[in-house]
Amino acid sequence: MKELTKAEEEVMRILWNLNSAFVIDIISELPEPKPAYTTISTIVRILQQKGFVGHEIHGKFHKYHPVVSKESYTKSFMKGFVNKYFSGSYKQMVSFFTKENNLSVNELQQLLNELKEQES
Repeated sequence: MKELTKAEEEVMRILWNLNSAFVIDIISELPEPKPAYTTISTIVRILQQKGFVGHEIHGKFHKYHPVVSKESYTKSFMKGFVNKYFSGSYKQMVSFFTKENNLSVNELQQLLNELKEQES
């Protein structure tokens, strides 16, 4: 799966949240200063070419919807992230974030308990 640019990911987050939207709906969800209509339209068409977005025609307008789920993209992104920065080791990644965020033993135990519950 292709990696998204920052702008593409921002548009996808909006589409994942709204489930489907016209370009104007996407723009309304973006922070100020709002980008031009043509900018967002171009990003959505790129996302469509990459296979992330589909559309339905409503008169003169297209209503866009995600084709790739947020969960699917997150899994793919995280796998690439771990491979790229931690040599494919989730253990190294967890160790890094544990040290960077000063997680306590209690917090780590809570995380471990949550993971054990998910296995059940």
